[in-house]
Amino acid sequence: MNKKLKSFLYNLICFAILFILFRFLIEKYTNLTGLLVPITAFVVGTLTAPKFQAVQTPDGEKIFMRWLLLKGVREVG
Repeated sequence: MNKKLKSFLYNLICFAILFILFRFLIEKYTNLTGLLVPITAFVVGTLTAPKFQAVQTPDGEKIFMRWLLLKGVREVG
């Protein structure tokens, strides 16, 4: 599988999991209703989801991850 496609799928899966989690939590524990629930979950999910990127290095193409909760950039594989 292509590394760019892999990094895209990692981004999509991580965002989807966080979006569903935040949508449930926002709906249950806040007084927001209607369209504000998914919009808020989208913004919070976008800000907190890890970012994956495929980069061409001298050793070949690698996937790196940057996340709000971790310091620096990490190589994923």
